[in-house]
Amino acid sequence: MKNICAVLFSLLTIFLVPLSAAIQQPVKVSGGLLSGVPGRDPSVTVFKGIPYAAAPVGNLRWKAPAPVVSWKGIRNADNFGPSCIQEIVTERKPHTREFMAHGEISEDCLSLNVWTAAKSASDLHPVYVFFHGGAFREGSGSVAAYDGEGLAKKGIVVITINYRLGVFGFLAHPELTKESTYRASGNYGALDQIAALRWVQENIKAFGGDPTRVVIGGQSAGGMSVHNLIASPLAKGLFHRAIVESGGSSVSGPLSIISDLADAEAYGVKFAALKGAHSLIELRALTWQKLAEPVQEDQTPAKAGALPALRFSPIVDGYYLPAQVSQVVAQGKQNDVPILTGANKGELGKLIMGPQEPVSVESYVKQARQQYADMADEFLKLYPAATDKEAQIASEQSDRDQSLVSMYLWAKMRAKTSNTKAFLYLWDHTLPGPDAQKYGAFHTAEVPFVMNTLYMSDRPFTEADRRIADMMSSYWANFISTGDPNGKGLPSWPAFRVSPEVMEVGDINQPVPVAGSSAKFAFFEKYFTREP
Repeated sequence: MKNICAVLFSLLTIFLVPLSAAIQQPVKVSGGLLSGVPGRDPSVTVFKGIPYAAAPVGNLRWKAPAPVVSWKGIRNADNFGPSCIQEIVTERKPHTREFMAHGEISEDCLSLNVWTAAKSASDLHPVYVFFHGGAFREGSGSVAAYDGEGLAKKGIVVITINYRLGVFGFLAHPELTKESTYRASGNYGALDQIAALRWVQENIKAFGGDPTRVVIGGQSAGGMSVHNLIASPLAKGLFHRAIVESGGSSVSGPLSIISDLADAEAYGVKFAALKGAHSLIELRALTWQKLAEPVQEDQTPAKAGALPALRFSPIVDGYYLPAQVSQVVAQGKQNDVPILTGANKGELGKLIMGPQEPVSVESYVKQARQQYADMADEFLKLYPAATDKEAQIASEQSDRDQSLVSMYLWAKMRAKTSNTKAFLYLWDHTLPGPDAQKYGAFHTAEVPFVMNTLYMSDRPFTEADRRIADMMSSYWANFISTGDPNGKGLPSWPAFRVSPEVMEVGDINQPVPVAGSSAKFAFFEKYFTREP
């Protein structure tokens, strides 16, 4: 009898461990009750496809997100919701399947996903809200590389979201501005991100998350979104730290050329005419398929696999964005939070989407004279090239130096009006797999390492890759938790300081100069700071 009792006790313990390691269900959120599913590791519970706003369809198309519609009973959160309207592509080299959105698309797409290893609502784990990339016209919170389990196992509650894309997310039009209560239009995808952050503040405790430690992060367009949220008065108090991966942390580039409302409205009128719609009523009556069809002016020849022209993206509307991001920061009106930001070696300058056309001495010199004008002779002395091979190398090195100096100067500008720290990085590790040597540390290559999601890919990862993923995800988890990436057993990562350095991570893992020499740094500093 004693042995039987021991066996029964052991079996009971086995069955109770997974239950005691998971958040109590169902979970109550805005809208109703939810039931999640175990992750690959049963200590993590996943809630997929949670609506955070009403479906933006019919008369809600091109309006700020409306409150979520409640449901009855317990909603099974076991499948991702549809991705927002976009063209689904299996791969776009160097981006293979794990970096792309797949499956159903729909206008009814405003959902988010939660991964949590918390055991109870009182655990108060730090929260990471990740915004996907994709040039504001593709991507999804369900992309495999963004899987939240890798960071959840390190004590982080991870959230990925869908937000409206392309014409559905960023169409501005005078009639839309007129009907709006805030007298602006466009930026609906950006307002979706605000709505998701408000949902987090209202609901994340139920998943064991801490609403006072919410960190926003994103890569590429998602990183640009983070910069915009830092500059947006609507996001005040909704987050406490920020991570920007390849999102334009520079004194020139995407963050300083955002369109204003008038220009975006003018393009909206032109777009509507090309669709045969002469009023807002007619625009809303069009099917999503008709709206998503490329307009004639977008059908210019392009390289195979290249993204179409970026027509719809965030704008300075006076509501979500009061001014250019750089102006907001220069005026000290930003949401001042610690920031971790950087770029990848294989994407800097003209290398953002991988190798370009071969560079010749002639094309290299011509480009230098066009870009640097009266400074071209000085540039060509610093980056000389007598052969086509030397021109290719000089072009890549100068692109990297220029981009890193620009990022350093951005941090220097930020420091003038910020009381919080900035941590800069340069990712140098080549992602193994198809054409590894061709693409190197390409745009997005760091994501599986910082998210700790190597398990979502069939690339030939080695033990060295897994060690790098553990290190990088530990940096990210530490920053999400404390605002500082440093921690026990990790190479020391200094915050931004006056000396022009950046933390090279992946293979090198130490601070390095932002340019190849002091003379090269001085050249680009002069180039970026001289009067026009």
